Order: sequence, then C-alpha cells, then structure tokens
Amino acid sequence: MFGDKSNYKLTIRQVYISSVKDPSTSEEYAIFAQILRCMKLRLTFYGVILFVVAMGMHMLCALLLLILKTTSGAELYPVFQTILENTLLFTISGLFLGVAMVLIELLYIKKDNRIVQNNPVSSDEKLTVVLTAYNDELSIRDAVRDFRAHPRVKRVIVISNNSKDRTMEFAAEEGATAYNETLQGYGACVYRALTEGINQTDTTLTLLCEGDCTFRAHDIDKFLAYLPHADIVNGSRIVEQLRTGGSQLTTFMYYGNFFVGKLLEFKHVEQGTLTDVGTTYKLCRNDALKKLLPQLSPKVNLEFNPYLLDTALEMKMKIVECPITFYPRVGVSKGGNKNNRVAMNLGLRMMFGLIFSWKALKMR
Repeated sequence: MFGDKSNYKLTIRQVYISSVKDPSTSEEYAIFAQILRCMKLRLTFYGVILFVVAMGMHMLCALLLLILKTTSGAELYPVFQTILENTLLFTISGLFLGVAMVLIELLYIKKDNRIVQNNPVSSDEKLTVVLTAYNDELSIRDAVRDFRAHPRVKRVIVISNNSKDRTMEFAAEEGATAYNETLQGYGACVYRALTEGINQTDTTLTLLCEGDCTFRAHDIDKFLAYLPHADIVNGSRIVEQLRTGGSQLTTFMYYGNFFVGKLLEFKHVEQGTLTDVGTTYKLCRNDALKKLLPQLSPKVNLEFNPYLLDTALEMKMKIVECPITFYPRVGVSKGGNKNNRVAMNLGLRMMFGLIFSWKALKMR
C-alpha cells in the first residue's frame, strides 16, 4: 500500500524541508498529509461515490416513506416504516461523510505542484495511423483515403478483428497495410493496433482511430497542437457544436460518458480534465506507449479505453483532452453504442473497473 519505503522516506524528508521554508506549513501537518498521499486513499474518488450512493438511497427512502404515509401502508407495515426512517438518517450521515472526505483531500492533502510539460514536436514529424475495423467494408475505403491524404501521415495500418467481409481487401486497395487480429474483442484489436504503431521505427507518434468514418483526419492538426503538453492526447466528443446530429452517441450516452469521465478524473485528482472515456481517437507518443502497453491486458474488451487512461494516469503520464468532430458512422455499430441498454451495461462495467478492478473484466 505504501509503495517503496525508500521513496516514501525521501518524500517525507522533501516535504519536511519544504515545510521549514514555508513557516505556514507545520512539520506535523506536512508529514500527516504525505502519509495520506502515500497511502493513496483517493478520498475524493470514494467520497464522491459515497455521496452519490447515499443520495440515491436517501431519495428512494424518502419516496417510499411518502408513499407509506399517504396510503395505509404506515399502519400495515410499521416495522418497514421504522426501517426506512432509520435508513434515511443513516444516508444523511453518508452524505456528510462523503463531502468531508472530498474536502479533506482537496484542502489538506492535494498540493498544486503541477508543471506544464512543453515538449515540442517538429513541424515535419510524421505519424503512423492505426485503424481498428470489424466488418467495415462500407467505410474502410473512405477512412483510409481520408487519413492517407493528410500531409503529416506516414502510413495507415488497418487492424481487422476477424472481419468476415472484404474490409482487409478494400483497405489494402487504398494503400493501407492490413493485418488480422485473431483474438476477438475490441481491446485485443486496439492493443494490436498500438503495438503495430510502435513497431514502426521511422515514426515516433501513433494515431489510434476507427475505420467507420465517425472521425476525420482534419482533427490531426488539433491533436498535434496539444501534443507538446502531453504523452497522450485523448479526443473528446463532448463539445455539442462538434457533434453531428444522427451520430450513435445518444444524449443518454453523452451524459453517461461524461459522468464516467468525471469519475476517472476524481480518481486521479489534479492529473487531468477528463470528459470522454469512450472515444478511440487519440494521439500517443511511442515512448509512452512502450511503457504503457506491457501494463495492459488485451483481454479487457469494450472497456479498454478507460482502462488505458486509468492505467496511464496511474503511471503519472500526461493526458490532455482535445475537442474533436464526431460524425454518424457508416454501417452498423458493433460496439457499446448499439443502443442505450447496451451503453448502460458498458457504463456500469467501466465504473466497476474504475472502483474495483479491471482484471475481473478480462475475457468477459
């Protein structure tokens, strides 16, 4: 839990020195705060979860009590009424505790010591585009053609995930290099795509995208503008003015995705602003990917994007979001955006991975 003890002691010493330089910070406070940081309690993350759960239970109990008291239920079920009243009081304690946990971390533990990364990219730096695809013969031609036409793109690689149509054939005809990933699943396909990207020795950047024409190559320029400040630039579909009507991202999915993004942000307070955890579109530095990929499992399926972001943030990598345009897909959706029911199930699995463990989601 405490990590490497030598690093822990060194950090304590550094905090102690800083507290001496700053008379307003006592030694006792500095050590206490650092101990909490080393324990990785994530008080904001679990405080928010506690608050949301307690609020949900509070509203449910209040509603049931209202029903009992406006009907004859209070006389028929007095024991049930007592249980609801006690639970109502208990949830109020949960609300206050959740708020207290958030305030403790934000006011007394977290220290705003961020340094803006500025690692410029050469204006003639090329990148490798890797597209995931599954039965995308209707869209893959246009997708490959669009990305190959961009002046900063060195090559386009298409990773088919056991497509049964002519996806690979059409991709190759448009000048892409096509591979087939035999391990079925979105996570396996993305993992293979990123692996092929870092295997290209003549480029240091890998752009991950999908072959269904929901994203466009013109956003590459925006990605590159943000890249000096990040190891990974994550595309965000959360800007309404950039989201075309008729896309598979319904209003329910839109806000659900935003909620999970904020949950991930609360888990890694002060490490980034996150609004979209479901998008595939992202630009990565290969040196960061080489460190990140060994920590990931391709067996995590549709939850792979938040899994990747969560792991990268755990490794203290810099992630910056970039607003991107989003269009209706060509063909039928095969992932988590089929309908709101599927999206709800996927969102719950994402939250399970964030709160408990991503390992439990493997091969499911």
